[in-house]
Amino acid sequence: MVVIPARNEEGNIGTAVRSLPSDSVIVVDDFSEDNTADEARAAGAGVLSAPPPLEGAIGKASACMEGARVLTSRWILFADADTRFEPGFLNAAIAAAEDGRVDFLSVYLKPEFQTLSESTVSPYGVALYFCGVDPRADPASAFNGQCVLVNRNAYEFVGGHKALLSHVCEDVKLAALAQRHRLRFAVMRAPRLGRVRICPDDFERNASRFIVVSFWMGARIAFLAAAWALWLPVLVLLVLRNQFAAAVAWVFVPSLFLGAWYGWARAILAPVGIYAILPHLFRGALGAVTNRHFEWKGRVI
Repeated sequence: MVVIPARNEEGNIGTAVRSLPSDSVIVVDDFSEDNTADEARAAGAGVLSAPPPLEGAIGKASACMEGARVLTSRWILFADADTRFEPGFLNAAIAAAEDGRVDFLSVYLKPEFQTLSESTVSPYGVALYFCGVDPRADPASAFNGQCVLVNRNAYEFVGGHKALLSHVCEDVKLAALAQRHRLRFAVMRAPRLGRVRICPDDFERNASRFIVVSFWMGARIAFLAAAWALWLPVLVLLVLRNQFAAAVAWVFVPSLFLGAWYGWARAILAPVGIYAILPHLFRGALGAVTNRHFEWKGRVI
């Protein structure tokens, strides 16, 4: 069974539900102010209302906890409302978990960018993200809550989402609990089996994630973002020194190095993305360092 926590996801939730097997999806409506619940029902999902979050709790964890509470299946998939799955995804994910004897499996889907803003900022943000995490060396830091498959018994043993209620990075905390209890968890790429929409605002929360999880991860990403931000000053310096051939070559450096993340058709947007993401990274890092609350989908967390 699948649990999708959803808050103000009208326009997304129906597609997510229809991409999964019929009668397999529970959508937990987290006090949406739009037609999320009606759209989910029309797509064939069962819909529950999330309980009011406890003081200090994050809404997503509360919604996931409510969805898991009513299920009895051996495996539970927690998925975000902006995910899309290909036929056979659930069987493939469960087979991978069972073959590897894994209790908690975080699945990375293919990033999807819909708007011009997303196409400009998000690919560069994804590249920075993977400069900060090393799934092989430290899979806990790479554990991503956008799409997580859990063995029900192991999930309940570590306390489920009830143990994650007050954590902004609930996915990393879940992996840490599994690690503490000597349960097996893993990270898997499945770009051909599903897609997930990546929005620029996601990187503000992820910036705080790297400060909270590991200072050195955050420092590494900050260093790389600062290094790439030197691209424009270097270009100006080359032009001022009349080194026009070098300047022309330098113009294409971001597109060449980041083209694999953007896709070559959009690689020309890379220089803009380098600077457009900086406010998101700065606000996220500042919020984590100062313990400042920030707004997420109309809720302060």
